[in-house]
Formats: sequence, structure tokens, C-alpha cells
Amino acid sequence: MDYQFSAGSIPLLVSMPHVGTDIPDDIAARMAPAATEKADTDWHLVRLYDFLGELGASTISARWSRYVIDLNRPPENTNLYPGQDTTGLCPVDTFHREPLYREGQQPDEVEVKRRLQAYWKPYHDQLRAELERMLALHGRVVLWDAHSIASIVPRFFEGKLPDLNFGTADGKSCAPGMTEAIVTAARTDERYTLAVNGRFKGGHITRFYGQPGKNVHAVQLEMCQSTYMNESTPFDYRPDLAAQVQGVLRVTVQAAADWVRA
Repeated sequence: MDYQFSAGSIPLLVSMPHVGTDIPDDIAARMAPAATEKADTDWHLVRLYDFLGELGASTISARWSRYVIDLNRPPENTNLYPGQDTTGLCPVDTFHREPLYREGQQPDEVEVKRRLQAYWKPYHDQLRAELERMLALHGRVVLWDAHSIASIVPRFFEGKLPDLNFGTADGKSCAPGMTEAIVTAARTDERYTLAVNGRFKGGHITRFYGQPGKNVHAVQLEMCQSTYMNESTPFDYRPDLAAQVQGVLRVTVQAAADWVRA
């Protein structure tokens, strides 16, 4: 299976497109040593969000590493942040510009198209199908796209990121009322800093599926990994830290679900 999926009972779907760590053998054989570390993974999010089953949310999470193909990039590979540095649909280097492929082994256009069909399309087919099922049942739904990243990545931003970075495509992917409900809930714990539509405004999933006019309200949360894990290899989960931030996550996700059902 190309992803893990669980259907829930409430109008909330949580997507985790960058948690995958598997790399098919034929692709791995072409890769450079930096690829084996998989440092740019959204580590441990399934564990961090382990309360979703209790809430009744639907969940979908990736199997394949973002180094195989990035599920949160558009299929035509356009830059989501024009004028800014970013990695592409089939990344060729890490966030720290280390090459992912041995010399001459980078994927060509034919290979990229093959990966789109084999690895990108199944995830998005299931995501779309679940949104349609939930809309038919509930009439209005929330798509929560869950991400995490090292708190300091000079390639993409200066200094340290806020702890919680919410993106709504500058207000286009969800109604203002949902953003307000989420931010209000997140601010209940003053230990965590936050931003809305700062460095991260939402990737392809948020921007493409978030259509408030069609009753699909999407938001991306990009968390600093320092809030729940060690950011250096071997990227250990920190239960002491995670237990604290899980409280904020739970009330924030619950606020989005409550808003859409109101």
C-alpha cells in the first residue's frame, strides 16, 4: 500500500504527506549517501497526533519518503513560493543542499512522470475520495495538512521559525472564522509562538483542495520539530516535550472540527 488510511466519523481529515520513510529499491540504488539519513522527513507525526482516533477524524499518511516524490507539490512542479528557494516534485538535494543522487542518476522527465503515476496519484486519489465521502455525509469538512520541520533551516528562512506556523493560502483555503477559531485555541498555551501565513502559507494540498466556496476548508500546520523531538540524528521522539505540545494540538484540531460542525 502506498499510504495508510483510516476513515473517521466526523468532518475532519488529517493528511500527513511527508511522514513516509520508505524508498523503493530501484530508486535507492541511484541515490547518494545523504538520502539514507532522510533528514527532511516530518518525523513522528503519526505518534504525535495519536489522539485523532479518539476524536473520530479520518487520517491519511504517506508511506514513501518525500525524496521519492513530494506529495505536497503540484504535479506540474510549479514553484509555490515564486522568487524563493524551494525543493521540487522529485527533489534532487536535501534542505541543506546535499545531493540526493549519485552523479548522472537524477530522475529525468520520463522518470518523474512514472513516479507521479506510481506514488503521487494513489495518495491524492484517496484524499479526494475521502473528502467527497465526508462532504456527502456532513455537507462541510475540514482538511488539516500536518507537517513539521527543523526550527532552523537557513536555506528557506532566516533565524528560528515560530513554533506553530499556520497556512491558509493568505486566507483563500478556509473561511476567516475557522482561522480565528484555530488561532484562539492555539494561543491558550503561551509557551508556543505562532504565525499565520508567514513563511509557510500552505502547500499544494492546502491550496488545491481548500475551497471554502465548495465547503472544503483547508489549513496547513508546519510545526517546529524542537517542540516534540531532537532535531539532530537519530531524530529521537521526546515524550516529555511531546506531551506538552499535544495538548495544544488537540484543542486546536478540536476547534477546527467544532467550527465546521457549528
